[in-house]
Amino acid sequence: MLEKEFKYYLDHQAELLKKYNGRVIVIKGDKVIGDYNSEAEAYTESLKSNELGTFLIQVCTPGSDSYTQTFHSRVVFS
Repeated sequence: MLEKEFKYYLDHQAELLKKYNGRVIVIKGDKVIGDYNSEAEAYTESLKSNELGTFLIQVCTPGSDSYTQTFHSRVVFS
């Protein structure tokens, strides 16, 4: 779900950065339908005119940090 929107972001990240760097953008299909100051604002405003699960909220920043998470654990395997 939302693979098309995420692929759009990845394929157009460089051009999106020129316009939306540091902003939170909302992507639906292959179009940016909004840009906001925070993820909460993007979510609240997007729900007013779009069904949940039909749009992607993405922080627009350079590199992969905005869409990659690292989890650390103290678990040791032996």
